[in-house]
Amino acid sequence: MTRREMREHCFKMLFGVGFYPSEDTAKQAQQYFDSPEEEDTMEDGTVEIIHRVEMKEKERAFLTERVEDMAARIPELDGRLNEVAQGWKTRRMGRVELTILRQALYEMLYDTEVPEKVAINEAVDLAKKYGGKDSPAFINGILAKLVTAE
Repeated sequence: MTRREMREHCFKMLFGVGFYPSEDTAKQAQQYFDSPEEEDTMEDGTVEIIHRVEMKEKERAFLTERVEDMAARIPELDGRLNEVAQGWKTRRMGRVELTILRQALYEMLYDTEVPEKVAINEAVDLAKKYGGKDSPAFINGILAKLVTAE
């Protein structure tokens, strides 16, 4: 599985964290892995797979641990985001954008294998796929401020 695919699964799992108590994160991860394949028909008539979890147990364990670690760091991540997001505190942000920002910031701070530019580019790509039309610019702007604030 590519890093991009892993990142997308991580985003989807992290998105669900806010809907359940933190002690249920591992249980929610398991439900994510066990959920059936989903597809959607696009406007042009093509069928796109929107959810398919085919991965090795090692990858599942990595994702579960990563999402649990991100969830535990949400107060810290949100604090850092609130420092630079003028007029857009985390409580006002859309859930998709907030999840993307949390994930990217986590990668920038704690994943030494992911350069900051890559974390930002991948976050913008997620925003293009899952966010609204203004989401990519918003994500890019917040993350750029975080890089210059360091």
